[in-house]
Amino acid sequence: MAVSPTFNDDQYVYLYFTAAEDNRIVRAEHRDGQLVNLNPILKGIPRARIHNGGALIFGPDNFLYAATGDAAEPALAQDPNSLAGKILRITTDGKAAANNPTPGSPIFSLGHRNIQGLTFDSDNQLWASELGANAWDELNLITPGGNYGWPRVEGISDDDQFLNPIHVWRPTDASPAGIAILDDTLYMAALRGQRLWAVPLNGDAQPYALHTNHYGRLRAVTTTPQGELWVSTSNRDGRGNPATLDDRILRINPESGSGSGE
Repeated sequence: MAVSPTFNDDQYVYLYFTAAEDNRIVRAEHRDGQLVNLNPILKGIPRARIHNGGALIFGPDNFLYAATGDAAEPALAQDPNSLAGKILRITTDGKAAANNPTPGSPIFSLGHRNIQGLTFDSDNQLWASELGANAWDELNLITPGGNYGWPRVEGISDDDQFLNPIHVWRPTDASPAGIAILDDTLYMAALRGQRLWAVPLNGDAQPYALHTNHYGRLRAVTTTPQGELWVSTSNRDGRGNPATLDDRILRINPESGSGSGE
């Protein structure tokens, strides 16, 4: 889900979801506490039982960025004619954004397996968290037109055709989901890893983990107006061990490392 950057004027909310025949992006209107008039703006994104992607975010350029999965067909991630395994950059009407790497194409980057999180830093650079297969999960800094290697590469390689991730993790420690940036630190929720990763973006400091095995599987992360984080759990998805209060949204103060659930 992504809220229109001009929401106060248009009341639009954008949603990526798996329909009967495809993955699609729709624009809805928020009226009287409900989402109504769901209007598809981009259809035909390949779907499957797994690897459907779905991360959405508006960039500082007011274009909508959407991450798609490879729909369990890895070769599609390298196919420039397929929307699978890509980051797309589109207008609010679903058209290819101006100045995309290939004119007329919505594709912004390719070679992705299953991106779960997108966020922009203070320099307007796009970051993406990506689920690997069996070896490495990735945190990538996205370059327009960049090819991130899947399925020919997982993790870091010496093949200069592909861009390497900034950081990698073993899936047991990560299986990354949503990401958000606060005070030049990127926070990444981990599903299988059951922790919140903090990744400093300035200097040489290495990623470190918060709340390991404390709240179970963590799914989404966003910043609050008060300078804290909201983090959602994902323990009732069939893969977790839900506590009595699950699933829930946690309010976390990253400076103190404390958290509370509501």
